[in-house]
Amino acid sequence: MNSAAEIWTRVLKLMEGDLTATTLSTWFDDAEAVSLDTDTFVLYTPSNFKRDIIVSRYLPAVQKALRELFSADFDVKVLGEGERESLEKAGSSTFLPGTEEYTFDKFVVGSSNKFAYAAARSVADEPAKSYNPLFIYGESGLGKTHLLYAIAHAIHGQYPDYRIVYIRGDTFTNELIAAIREGRNQEFREKYRSADVFLMDDVQFIAGRESTQEEMFHTFNTLYEAGRQIVFTADRPPKEMLRLDDRLKTRFEWGLPVDVQPPDYETRVAIIKNKAIRRGMNLPDPVLRYIADNITANVRQIEGTVNKILAFQELMGEQVDVDTVTRAVRDMFKDKTEFLPSADIIIEEVGKFYNIEAGDIKGQARNKDTVLARQIAMYEIRRMTNLSLKEIGREFDGRDHTTVMHSIERIEKLTKQSPEMAEVIKDINANINARYE
Repeated sequence: MNSAAEIWTRVLKLMEGDLTATTLSTWFDDAEAVSLDTDTFVLYTPSNFKRDIIVSRYLPAVQKALRELFSADFDVKVLGEGERESLEKAGSSTFLPGTEEYTFDKFVVGSSNKFAYAAARSVADEPAKSYNPLFIYGESGLGKTHLLYAIAHAIHGQYPDYRIVYIRGDTFTNELIAAIREGRNQEFREKYRSADVFLMDDVQFIAGRESTQEEMFHTFNTLYEAGRQIVFTADRPPKEMLRLDDRLKTRFEWGLPVDVQPPDYETRVAIIKNKAIRRGMNLPDPVLRYIADNITANVRQIEGTVNKILAFQELMGEQVDVDTVTRAVRDMFKDKTEFLPSADIIIEEVGKFYNIEAGDIKGQARNKDTVLARQIAMYEIRRMTNLSLKEIGREFDGRDHTTVMHSIERIEKLTKQSPEMAEVIKDINANINARYE
């Protein structure tokens, strides 16, 4: 794997074409590479004078060499006397900001997730040696993303020079589309294929997308053959991704697929207690039991419940007991069917899935993909809201109710005849429901 020091050696070699040997030896003789992440290269020199000269005169040469190596632009930061130590003390706070809480020591282990946890720890301890790729799957809100971030933080702590790249499946697709449109294909490829650790959350979102799957196939092969660690999460195992290329299914299963199940009662109690203590709360046993009895499947919802109880206590100044908790979180215990998404949210999520603007779905565009997205949106609105056919038509540029009925009937027929279409509807439903968790 390419460390920051190794990359700096190659950068210096390339800079020989632009700078004289005297310049390099005078200003860069004691310069050291500190780190390289997705878009920033950090250098250190013990002399503040040299730091200022490098910044004022030679940053373009360093950036040019990095661009030649990676076909991508990097910010270059130069640290002087005392600044390296300050950066190292900050350490983890500048790595994947906003994810600091998602570490192994804050992950509650139970019978439902112990195997996945053990596999993730093994990968973090010995990247690319234990299980490669590691494929973690399970329903939304069970801790898959927590494990993914925990792997990243553990590897970063042990191997600070490693380039760790985290990306969601849908973001990967959107970046690829932008790269193709703007002619930055090579830059896109270097960004991901030069990673030492590649982490993709919700990989199911690349299924059915031909160009994205092709790119992922080559990215996977490059990383795997170079001995880089790969980790995926998804809401189902590879074999159940009907729209996923067979060659990707095979590769995703090369290492170790592990599942995360909904937590059992004891694990739920432990999760609630853990999250409450971290928020400075000491919940009585009857309260713990009440929450554990009423929230049975989703760790994310448990966390939301604890946060809401804390907010309620702070605002109302009441002692936390079962009655107080019931009043604070009763909305969370309602049946899922009581939550009705708006037509705009459904159209937005269908648009995101197909990378089509909501205005085009509502409007008069007639290309094949837009028409299909429009019909799916009508179908979903009919299923998930109380709107009539006439009201649904108004959401789509005033279309007649017979057009809406035809669209709904077509999608109903396709979902029965095509497992791939049924999977599309499942994915879109999951995205819509996730906004209400």
